[in-house]
Amino acid sequence: MLAHWATLPDNVRGGVLYIAAAFLLSIMLALIKLAGQRLHVTEILFFRQLTMVAISLPMILRGLPGSLSSKRADLQLLRVAVAFGAMTLGFSAVIHLPLAEATSLGFTKTFFMTVLGIVFLDEAVRLRRWIALAVGFGGALIILWPTGQGGLDIYHLAALASAGLVALVMVLIRKLSQIDRPLTILSYQGIGVGFLMFWPMLWYWQTPTWFEAGLLVLIGAVAVVGQYINILALRAGETGALAPLDFTRLVFAGTLGLMMFGEWPAHRVWVGAAVIVGAAIYTIHRERRMGRADGQKR
Repeated sequence: MLAHWATLPDNVRGGVLYIAAAFLLSIMLALIKLAGQRLHVTEILFFRQLTMVAISLPMILRGLPGSLSSKRADLQLLRVAVAFGAMTLGFSAVIHLPLAEATSLGFTKTFFMTVLGIVFLDEAVRLRRWIALAVGFGGALIILWPTGQGGLDIYHLAALASAGLVALVMVLIRKLSQIDRPLTILSYQGIGVGFLMFWPMLWYWQTPTWFEAGLLVLIGAVAVVGQYINILALRAGETGALAPLDFTRLVFAGTLGLMMFGEWPAHRVWVGAAVIVGAAIYTIHRERRMGRADGQKR
């Protein structure tokens, strides 16, 4: 079986791994939602970070002092602060909104990336991508549109704010990856975010039951495995080919939400999600084509 796996095209192997990672990370979100029925989000995220650091610690220690040596410590600390905000807001939305709804709004990070790319990376954006950007945010407005059966609340805004902060984290990682090693970025992320989570976690502390303690450890372990498989996927396949597969998370989120919490999002959520996913896939496709065109010019 391993021999057959090695003969598959790179993008096929990358695609299988990418979907597996999306499934595991969707399970992580479902477990966070389950633990969040009683525990505060900062307590959940602190133990998630603690577990991730514990698993990564041998690699971090072997890499000392280089693993903590950054050429732009200021950007590393900014990224940690932004990641803290993104996680707190995003996972709060996951706990209080239907999984599929929170996941759909999270996909708007693609459009925030376009805006931030213009501001911070001096990227040129043509008319078609501006239209896709407007359509994508229009899909978010469909999800947020107030109705008699629910609609806009603070957790919808938290999900959108988190998507914007995630996009900023990605821009910062893109800059940092050019000057620092991946291990350094990982070390600052794990230790820095855990440190920031520690203080509000003390304020909101609830002693977990044995079941909840098991959930907290499992959340961290699933996060590490999911992210590791995601890295393997990106090594095997092309980013442009794999990126659209990220939207399988919506299927996983909807299924897990229904099975574990009896959630069935309103029709406006599915319509808005379809608009967001369509616009995001078009944006990714255009970026891939423009990247190829630029490469041919060189």
